[in-house]
Amino acid sequence: MAFTKSKQPRKQRKALFNAPLHLRRKVMSAMLSKELKEKLGKNAIPVRKGDVVRIMRGDFKGLEGEVIKVDLKRYRIYVEGANNKRQDGREVPYPIHPSNVMIIKLYDKDEKRFKHIKNE
Repeated sequence: MAFTKSKQPRKQRKALFNAPLHLRRKVMSAMLSKELKEKLGKNAIPVRKGDVVRIMRGDFKGLEGEVIKVDLKRYRIYVEGANNKRQDGREVPYPIHPSNVMIIKLYDKDEKRFKHIKNE
């Protein structure tokens, strides 16, 4: 998805970091599992709170959990079970980029989302 027609990395980064929220949502897409790909006929869709994802890269590789927060400002999602332990002993959620996860189960309470997916 191109925000700008420029090929210059500097302008690409600037466009990404200054993007409005409705375009940021598109960047927050994650690939779908094989079953969901066949069912929906798509390779990737935007992640939302409530989706169940499998982390494919990083320290938490292989972990499956529900998305507890989507941060459009920082382009990160937070997955249940992916926590960092702080020095004082507290568990804090670890931010993960959505390109590093795979959606294995969609949040099924949102009917508008399914209508939108079917229409695209």
